[in-house]
Amino acid sequence: MQKTVNILNKRARFDYEIIETYTAGIVLAGTEIKSIRLGKANITESFCEFSNNELFAINTYIEEYAFGNQFNHKSRSERKLLLNKRELKGLARSVQAKGLTIVPLKMFTNEKGMAKLEIGLCRGKKTYDKRESLKELDTKRDLDRIKKAF
Repeated sequence: MQKTVNILNKRARFDYEIIETYTAGIVLAGTEIKSIRLGKANITESFCEFSNNELFAINTYIEEYAFGNQFNHKSRSERKLLLNKRELKGLARSVQAKGLTIVPLKMFTNEKGMAKLEIGLCRGKKTYDKRESLKELDTKRDLDRIKKAF
C-alpha cells in the first residue's frame, strides 16, 4: 500500500482553462477508501454536478476492492463532495451564470489518510488554445534538451 496517493487528471489541464481550485472531501464507503489507498482509481472522465444544493462527482471510477466480498461498492457511482456552504453557493452561482464547469483535477490522501478531491472551476479551451498549449510544451521540451546537452 502506498503512503500518499496522487491520482491526476492530466486531460483536464489540456482541455480546460482552470480559473479557481478548491479542495473537497469525499463521502466514501469502507471498500472505496481501501481501493483509493491502493491507487486503483481514475478521474479522467469524471465531472461534478449540483443536485439539491449538493455537489456530486459523477463518473468517477474506483476499482472494486479485491477482498470486499458482498460489502463491495459499485465502481462507477455518484460520490458526494464536502465543501463549505459559502463555497458551494459561489460555485453554483458561477456555473449557472457564466457557463463554467467543475472538473476534478487531482485525488489524493492527506496526512491523516483521508481521501480528498481537488476540483477546479474551469472554462473550456478552444481548438487554437489547445494547439498553443502543445506548441509551448514542445518548445519547453526542446529548450530542456538543449540545456541538457551543454
